[in-house]
Amino acid sequence: MDRIQENQKKAANLCELYAEEDDNQEEQKQTGLDAQFLLHPTPEDIEKYTIHLRKLLMEGEGECLIEIGHPINSNSKNPKIGIPEDSIQKAIDAHQKILEKIPAVGTKVVQRKHDKNRVSEVYLIRDPPEEKDFIEARVAVVGNVDAGKSTLLGVLTHSALDDGRGAARTKLFRHKHEFESGRTSSVGNDILGFDVHGNVVNKPDPHNHNLDWVQIGSDCAKLVTFIDLAGHEKYLKTTIFGMTGHMPDYTMLMIGANMGIIGTTKEHLSLALSLQVPVYLVVTKIDMCPANILEETMKNITRLVRSAKKLPILVRTMDDVVHAAVNFPSKKVCPIFQVSNVEGTNLPLLRQFLNIVPLRRSLNENDPAHFQIDDIYWVDGVGTIASGTLLSGTIRLNDILLLGPTSNGDFQPVPIKSIHRKRMPVGIVKCGQSASFALKKIPKKDVRKGMVLVDPKIKPVASMLFEAEILVLHHPTTIKPNYQAMLHIGSVRQTATLVSMGKEVLRTGDRDKVQFKFIRQPEYIRPGTKMVFREGRTKAVGTVSSVVPQESLAQQRAKAKDGRNKHYGKKSGPKPPNGKPKVEKQLESLSIDKLADSAA
Repeated sequence: MDRIQENQKKAANLCELYAEEDDNQEEQKQTGLDAQFLLHPTPEDIEKYTIHLRKLLMEGEGECLIEIGHPINSNSKNPKIGIPEDSIQKAIDAHQKILEKIPAVGTKVVQRKHDKNRVSEVYLIRDPPEEKDFIEARVAVVGNVDAGKSTLLGVLTHSALDDGRGAARTKLFRHKHEFESGRTSSVGNDILGFDVHGNVVNKPDPHNHNLDWVQIGSDCAKLVTFIDLAGHEKYLKTTIFGMTGHMPDYTMLMIGANMGIIGTTKEHLSLALSLQVPVYLVVTKIDMCPANILEETMKNITRLVRSAKKLPILVRTMDDVVHAAVNFPSKKVCPIFQVSNVEGTNLPLLRQFLNIVPLRRSLNENDPAHFQIDDIYWVDGVGTIASGTLLSGTIRLNDILLLGPTSNGDFQPVPIKSIHRKRMPVGIVKCGQSASFALKKIPKKDVRKGMVLVDPKIKPVASMLFEAEILVLHHPTTIKPNYQAMLHIGSVRQTATLVSMGKEVLRTGDRDKVQFKFIRQPEYIRPGTKMVFREGRTKAVGTVSSVVPQESLAQQRAKAKDGRNKHYGKKSGPKPPNGKPKVEKQLESLSIDKLADSAA
């Protein structure tokens, strides 16, 4: 009987334990917000929703997308989505009151329809606009020559359609030979500004078609910078430098509908994928392309995207734009736009995508400042100007940073006297933003691309030798030790020698951990940085795994020198010029006769 009672007690205790777990699970389910909570919001729900929105705004650097009528943090497997159509306005009014308290500005993007007359509305939420501060996204524009890259950027930034003969692209060219050939040869920068509601703020001058960058920077809440790269194969090194040195957030790969995937298209796609930059495709010239050729091109594009292990999404409606933008930073989807620069087909969809696509970078604002230089100018009356991207930390006016490394591997302190962002004077630069600094009392010849401005707390050390894990994408024969190639590591561009490697030889498709040594001067590189190296038709990508500081190399040389001196010290005296002892020389100089005489 005692045993039976004990078992009954154990069973009762277990039942109570499981009942407590069930209660906890129910409490967890209740912590989420259902789709219709805005119709009857409680103070607790409003507080949870406010915290959720502030978190999204912080992660998105001041912008986010939210869907009214979609459950938040719901644990149920099949949550109900949507709000009855006749009640949606009530939910929008409640949502607007919450935004006013945060404060934030909401703009309707699209209304989605669900079953049983339920609807939901997608809103773009942005922080209220601040003067001289804007969200910045960088888009690298790549593709084969004659794909229409510069033409599309001219149409997007100047809000005027092309005439079919290249009128739009001439607004962006910088050099005389570019006007003559119609081909971009340099890294161009073009901007597209959106206000807090997502309207384009670019207003080109009606006479000379120039854009006022300062006006756009002060009016916009989000600024998209297009890094217009060259498509021709002979400018490949410029294109690689633009992809590594300018730190793009996204890549816009352009393909001509009438030409298809030819030339450097696959090369540019593989470069973007190896640098882990999300890619979206724009198919141009659909107005002049026959339907059967367009269909064939789209089949080839779908095959190419799937071979890169991405899901192609053909964007036809505003709902597709929202779906593509939300899933784009995950790098699992590849949106495809079909546009015409002459007729303006689907250009509003592409503009809206650029407006709402979230930023993907991780913020390191609390880390010490690290700014990489990708261009240098000289301005009369101001001096040397260094432009580039801030990779971590924050830089303010009058901060003292270390500039280097020089050819000796040294760093020199430099005060920051003025800061400009998109030609607009500002007082602060945050992580992920591009800017230019005036470097007082420093000649232009002492600054080069690939140098850095870093916080003295980092105690930077330049290096000549480093280890990297590489993947050979293409090589005609084999790679062996002492092989030399041009390396691109961030904004660093220098030839290096392959000192040692794990395998005897490397061929196409091989992976290995290798050691490189710069041939000209030391550089400041950080472990974890992506790298690309090229030499002729050879191309390989990799990641820097470890760096050997310059001091340790100097110490090794000093030790080697000491060792040589000790080794020479063991010999009795200095070596004669032709390597023979003094006595032997004297014997040789005497003739046989003299030797005989002396013996007698």
